[in-house]
Amino acid sequence: MDLRFIQTLEFINNRLTNIERNIQKLDEKVEYSLALQKNHLIRVKNGENLSDSVILESLPYNDLSPQRAYEIYSNRDLDFLLLDVTRLGFETNTKLEGKIHIPFEDLNMRYAEIPNKTTPILVISEVGLRSIMACELLVKKGFYNVNNISGGYRYWAGSSSKTDSLSSFAA
Repeated sequence: MDLRFIQTLEFINNRLTNIERNIQKLDEKVEYSLALQKNHLIRVKNGENLSDSVILESLPYNDLSPQRAYEIYSNRDLDFLLLDVTRLGFETNTKLEGKIHIPFEDLNMRYAEIPNKTTPILVISEVGLRSIMACELLVKKGFYNVNNISGGYRYWAGSSSKTDSLSSFAA
């Protein structure tokens, strides 16, 4: 009888542990969904046009074509921050004034160097892969207006090496 009682207690304890894990997962999902809604609301409030897919697919950041990113970068009336997450030692002929360079490997420790969580952030990397990971990290850290520059420096519209490769991106 004692053994059966102990087994019953173990069973109950295991079920409670599973229930607690499920509640924690639900809490995380709800928290993420609320953060995403805040993200979208701030962007709409700031006059940004969000595509239907950004809202319907619950995308946490925008993917900007190189042309659109260059238009934003070239418009000195717009308030934004340009974050370069290229690896140390990466060389490019493209000089971007005003950028903040934090290699992706350091971003988790140095994200506090980014002065504002609601200012639009344009994230660029070598070919756009590190910038995707950086956008995901920044959203998790509470940044609300994060934009990946698709293709990175390789397709940057202001670059002299862009030539024919830009045609593969939609505006």
